[in-house]
Amino acid sequence: MGIGINVGKNQDYSYLFQSLSSSSGGMGNLNFLSDYASIKNGSYAKLMKTYYGTGLNSSTVSADRKSNSSNVLDKILEEKKNPKVSKEAQEANAKLTTGLASLKTSVSTLQSSKTYTDTENGQSAADKVVSAMKAYVTNYNDVVSAAKGSTLSGKTAYVANMMSSTAANAGKLSEIGVTINANGTLDLNEAKLKAAGTSKVQELFSADNIMSYGSTIASRVQFAGTSSSTNAAGSAETDNTTGGASSLKADARKLASDELYERVKDKDGNETNRYDIDKIFATAKSFVSNYNKMFDSAESSSNSGVVANLSYIREKTARNADALKQFGISVDQKGRMKIDEAAFKKSDMSQVQQFFKDYGSSIATNASLVDYYMTTKASAASGYTASGEYNVQGNSRYADTM
Repeated sequence: MGIGINVGKNQDYSYLFQSLSSSSGGMGNLNFLSDYASIKNGSYAKLMKTYYGTGLNSSTVSADRKSNSSNVLDKILEEKKNPKVSKEAQEANAKLTTGLASLKTSVSTLQSSKTYTDTENGQSAADKVVSAMKAYVTNYNDVVSAAKGSTLSGKTAYVANMMSSTAANAGKLSEIGVTINANGTLDLNEAKLKAAGTSKVQELFSADNIMSYGSTIASRVQFAGTSSSTNAAGSAETDNTTGGASSLKADARKLASDELYERVKDKDGNETNRYDIDKIFATAKSFVSNYNKMFDSAESSSNSGVVANLSYIREKTARNADALKQFGISVDQKGRMKIDEAAFKKSDMSQVQQFFKDYGSSIATNASLVDYYMTTKASAASGYTASGEYNVQGNSRYADTM
C-alpha cells in the first residue's frame, strides 16, 4: 500500500520533505553531531577567538571571561532555537503561499459548470476550457517549483500528496493534452486539449465526484493553504486534531469480528439462526458516527501521516460505495457517511459480516495510523522513499498499531 509518485525513473520528490525532519526525535542526535563537527573543524575555536580577542591585559581577562562565555553560549543557544531562514527560502515560502491561492482559484474554475457553457458574448466553452487549463498548468507549476525551496513542511506535505494524485491520473491527463515532466511540473498541448473536447475535462475535474482528480487536488490545495506548519525558522506547527480515529478503529474491528455475528440463543440456550440485529446496527451506527468525526477533526491536519492515511480511507470507501449502499450506508459529496436504519436492518447480516471482514479490517488499519499521528504529532516524512513512494506500514515501529 502506498502513494506512489512514479512519473519518471530518475524522479525524486524527497526534496519536499527535507524540512519535515526538523520536528523528529532524531534531531537531538543530529545537533550533537553538528556540535562535535564544529569543535573538530575549529568553528568553535574561531568563535571563541572572536569574542575573547587578543591584546587584553591580564587584569581584565579574568573579569571578562565569564561575561564573554555567557554571551557566546547565549548566542549559540539562540541560533539553535531560532535558526535563520535564507532569503531564497523566505521567497519560496511567500511564492508557495500565494501560488496555492492562485491554484485554488484555477481548480475552482475547472470545477464550475459555467466554464463548460458558451457565453452570451460569443466566447465558446472550448475557448474557456483552454484558458482555464492554461491557468491551471501555470499555477500548478508555480506551486511545485516554490515547494522545492520552501521550509513550510505542512504545506509541502500537501503539495507532495497533490503531485501523487497527478501522477496517479497521468493517463487521463494525457488524454486531454497534459503531460508530466520528470521534475513534477506539467506541460499542456493545446491542440490535443481542443481535440479531446470539453466533456473529458469536465469529467476529470468533476466537483460531484469526491474521488475525481479535480476534487482531490482541490482538497489538497485547500488544506495546504490553511495549514500552519513547522519551518526552518522554528515556528511551531499547530495540529488541533482530535476525534473519532481511535473509536473508528475499534468499531471497524468489531464489525469485522465473528463475535458480533454470533447467533441468538433461545430460552433453553440453543443457538438459533437469528442475529442480534439491534446490536450489529448499533455498532454500524457508531462506525458511521466516528468515521465522520474523524474526518471532521483530522481533515484539515497538516501532518503528512494523517493526510496520507485519510486519503487511503477515502479511496477505499469510494471504491466500496455501491456495496455500502446495499446495507443502507451512503456517502455524500464531502465524503461523509449516513446510515439508514431500516435499510440496514433488512440487509443479510452474513453479507454485512463478509463485507466488513475485508473493508472494516482495512479501515481499522489506516484509522489506527491516523490515531498514531494525531496522538504523537509525529511526521510521516520517514515513510516517504526517495522516489516519492509513501510506505509507512513498512516501518516496524507501527507493528503494534495494526
